[in-house]
This record gives sequence, structure tokens and C-alpha cells, in this order.
Amino acid sequence: MGNIVFLNGEFLNKDEAKVSVFDRGFLFGDGIYEVVPVVNSVVLDKEPFLERLERSLGEVELDWPLSKEQFLVMIDELIRRNELKEGGVYMQVTRGVAPREFYYPSNVKPTLMAFVFEKNVIDNPLAKRGIEAVTVEDLRWKRRDIKSISLLAQCMAKEEAHKKGAHEGWMVEDGLVTEGTSSTAYIVKDGKIITRPLSNSILPGIRRKLLIEIAKKYDIEIVQRAFSVKEAYEADEAFISSATTFVLPVVKIDGKTIGDGKPGPIFKKMRKMYIKSALKVAGVEL
Repeated sequence: MGNIVFLNGEFLNKDEAKVSVFDRGFLFGDGIYEVVPVVNSVVLDKEPFLERLERSLGEVELDWPLSKEQFLVMIDELIRRNELKEGGVYMQVTRGVAPREFYYPSNVKPTLMAFVFEKNVIDNPLAKRGIEAVTVEDLRWKRRDIKSISLLAQCMAKEEAHKKGAHEGWMVEDGLVTEGTSSTAYIVKDGKIITRPLSNSILPGIRRKLLIEIAKKYDIEIVQRAFSVKEAYEADEAFISSATTFVLPVVKIDGKTIGDGKPGPIFKKMRKMYIKSALKVAGVEL
């Protein structure tokens, strides 16, 4: 994590940034968050990030703590002060400090916090060898479309996957895969990419949105429907997407080898095309 964080209008050393114990984010998990990737010190996918942030804020009746323009200026300044080249920016908005009552308090100023972190997002070695996933029960609430900071169920699922030696958990509800604990889940069968349609059951992943656009551009068929664990086992390929992993191949699920156990051609094409687009935005010559 970078040494400089942003908190309520100030850039502070991370050891000096403090939030009240009466902040509703601390007491209730009453807030939302976002993560955006950074390449060559440039924020990627700004428009879809702002759209999703605006939607999450609206769904929980939270005011923007800054204007959209000020938000982007803050992120760029945070990147500059931390001299971040590649990685991501985490930011969260909570309802703010108020007496502990369940209903939303009035006339309370939201708390805005943001920090940066370094991560190798372009040359991720996992993209070459693939990851293992295990299925875990989906224990979350019914508004998974909101990017809420209340992530206890995901932490429990991720920990279960970790104890089983897997990189990711694929959450399952009624025998069907919803999504990864921190990613969108996809399988490939007969050249078609299959991923669950948007609803309250899953987060509207930004990489998901962009990968669907890329697939359409290159005439790769996308089928938006729920798929079963059995279908995942029998898929030709499987992969995930998220803000700072971009696209990663899943080569095993519950110990069962997917396809030939290597990153497949559809995954390779999707990752290549996304990275090509990302590097163009970041001003990196190909």
C-alpha cells in the first residue's frame, strides 16, 4: 500500500489517517467501494467505473462526497504523490459519523477514503500457468449488484478456498455458479463464452462489461445465462475477470482439470485484446 492516503479532503501519511469509531462504515458496513486499475500511472476504464460508483451510491441513498471531476482529480493526485506506476486505487464512501441507529441519519457528511497499491497487472505470471478454483456456498445477501463494503461472506468463502489450496472460490447457489468471491466467472464451450446475466445476484463487473464488448467486436459469441457446476467441470475453458487481474485462466475446479489443463485460446485472445486496449489508454506504445 502507498504511504499517502486520501481522507475527507486531505492527503495524509497512512499512519496519520484516522476514522471515528462511530463511522457507520465501521459500525454497520454502511458504505460502498470501488477499485480501479492503474497502468503507466494512468487510471483505466474511468467512465464505467464512475457509472458503477454512481449506481451503488444511488442504491444506498448516499450523496457524492465529491463531484465526478473532483473524484478523478483526487485519484490522479493520489497516484502522483505515491509515484504509482502499476497497480490499483481502492476507494470507499461510508455514510459518515453518527449515533448508532439503524435508520439513515440526516445531515451527515459522508466519509471518503482512498489509497493506492502496487501490483503487476500486465505481466501477471498466473496468466501463463492458470489458477485453481473451488466451489463454495454463496452465503451473501440479495443485493449483490451493490458494491458494498460488507464483505464478510466473501471473506469466509475466500478463506475456505484458501484453506483448500485454491486461488479463487466460485460461489454456488441452487447448483448454479453465481460468480467468484472477488471476480466474474466464465466458462467456454464449443467456442462460446458463457457467463451469468446481470441481476441482483451478481456484481456488474466492469471487466465483464468490457470483455463482452471485445467479444462482440471479434465475433466471439457470448451467451448470458447461468451455468451449473457440472457444466463448469465439463467446459473447454474457464476464466475469471476483475479490476487488477484483468483476465485469468482457471485450469482446475474442485481438483478437476478443465480442458487440457492449460490456458485456452479464447482466454488468450480475450486477455490479449483487453491488455491491448488498456495499454492504448495508458499511452504505452505497442
